[in-house]
Amino acid sequence: MKKVVLLGCTGSIGTSSVKVVNDLSDRLQVVGLGAGNNVQLLMEQTRSLHPKAVSIQSEENAELLKKELGGSTEVYCGEEGLIKLATLPEADIVLISIIGTTGLKPALAAIRAGKDIALASKEVLVVAGEIVMSEAKKYGVNVLTVDSEHSAIFQCLEGRKPESVRRLILTASGGPFRKTPKSEFASITLEKALKHPSWSMGRKITLDSATLFNKGLEMIEARWLFNMGIEKVSVLVHPQSIVHSMVEFVDGSILAQLSTPDMCLPIQYALTWPERVQSTRVQTDFAAIGTLTFENPDEDRFPALRLAREAGLKGGTLPCVLNAANEIAVESFINSKLRFDQISTLVEDVMSAHQRIDHPTLDQLLEADRWARDNARSRI
Repeated sequence: MKKVVLLGCTGSIGTSSVKVVNDLSDRLQVVGLGAGNNVQLLMEQTRSLHPKAVSIQSEENAELLKKELGGSTEVYCGEEGLIKLATLPEADIVLISIIGTTGLKPALAAIRAGKDIALASKEVLVVAGEIVMSEAKKYGVNVLTVDSEHSAIFQCLEGRKPESVRRLILTASGGPFRKTPKSEFASITLEKALKHPSWSMGRKITLDSATLFNKGLEMIEARWLFNMGIEKVSVLVHPQSIVHSMVEFVDGSILAQLSTPDMCLPIQYALTWPERVQSTRVQTDFAAIGTLTFENPDEDRFPALRLAREAGLKGGTLPCVLNAANEIAVESFINSKLRFDQISTLVEDVMSAHQRIDHPTLDQLLEADRWARDNARSRI
């Protein structure tokens, strides 16, 4: 029985993770649940899964949970609560699906407590990949991935040496504006941007998929997860979202992982690794799918890929700045303070103004994050 902590349990990845746990109740047991402010869903999950401890963002909601649960479960709140969950002695693996940099300190705490981590939060490695992977090596723990693209690469790479790889090929659906002329980007509405053609996800990640910033962040994340230079990481648009990613080896062979889109599959693989466990949840019918197509991304219409590659090549605090500026830009678009086509422009302007620090400490990264957010807000 593998004991699991879910941080971000009420979001889209969190609720899918609960499905996986319920599917494999003879193998997986939840010992900790961490949520933002969805107190009602957290309460339902707690009564169903009976974790040892839970955490929620606000003190007010924590007090409400204590009254409702009647002392049967330990209740924490805030960042301290997430860290307590991440370091529960009973836990074997901590799955982190918290949007933004909030998951960074719990991830490091889990690693230093000797826990494997499974990441659905790209920001953890985008912001602090050098520190996180160094700490994981130091403490002898595994950093697994819940992203479908990185899970695919992980599965294709298992047991193979990095020097045998020519390139990693991340696939992208292309988002809802794959064929939209650049001249129309200024008039794109929030409603249109939230209509992803393949996946059902949270609002932030759906908007990042529309701009392809999501794929840019994945490029940086792949660089750290698989210990490859970002020059070996490429992106290929694949609208059907059946090929989740590919690895090209130095002899020209290409391995790919394929399945119909369902986040339960990569979640299950991360939680049960190194085993493969039977599941009937994902079914793939190639005859019904019929055709798989591929095309190169248009970096003129989607400059996020160029900006991410620049941040990944230069490194230091620049990926952190890219991520923070993008979060502010997306938030501003949601609040009608920025047009869709201005998201990438704002991020590029903030990156250009930043004085990069190489091999930063965690405090320097957090300061760069704060600076980038302030700088971005000042430009809106």
